[in-house]
Amino acid sequence: MQSQKTYPRINGFRLGVYVFKDAEIVDFAAPYGVFSVARRLDPELDAFMIADAMRPVQTQAGFTVVPNYSFSDEPDIDAFLIPGGFGTRQETHNKRLHAYIRSLPTSCLITSVCTGSWIYGKMGLLDGIAATNRKEPDRLEASNLGKVPIDRLAEIAPHCRISRARVVDSGRIVTAGGIASGMEMGFHLLRRAGRDEDFIREVARIMEYEKAYEGYRDDLEYA
Repeated sequence: MQSQKTYPRINGFRLGVYVFKDAEIVDFAAPYGVFSVARRLDPELDAFMIADAMRPVQTQAGFTVVPNYSFSDEPDIDAFLIPGGFGTRQETHNKRLHAYIRSLPTSCLITSVCTGSWIYGKMGLLDGIAATNRKEPDRLEASNLGKVPIDRLAEIAPHCRISRARVVDSGRIVTAGGIASGMEMGFHLLRRAGRDEDFIREVARIMEYEKAYEGYRDDLEYA
């Protein structure tokens, strides 16, 4: 069990969610949805989609997203989130994405859901810190033809301390493990934005996620 930390309130907190070809829908929709509901209580919170270029992006299962911004727009941002999905296998080598991440101000949180942390690992950003990834494989990943995503993270980032927590907060870098862990990432980003537990519980209640929130709230490692 982790003791909850408090953070100074950031007014106008803006979450940028990266979308790319074959991104997992739940990975980016869950944290975005948390912020969407939270804005009912605090309209100074914002979330938007950002992509490599200003054109529609076909994510997993043919679900198409129209981004709000491209990298070249350089939107003001307080947290950048990379979801997982089949497409992370290509995004791991996307040098334009790597350059964009490195261009972000040091005050901007760098976050991921599921296999999104592979990208930070490939960039060397996880060296010497703790991070997590998806722990439950699909059938191919569980066979001798594949690899469990969290084990692949250990291979990509051998100097990272691998954690099995649902959310790992290593300061500037925050990672979540599991496809549906985007919910917990969304709630934790509200915490990092300085919103208190009463606020977060109310968001969870409105979403009819209160019991699950309480169950996962302490599956959090501060590293």
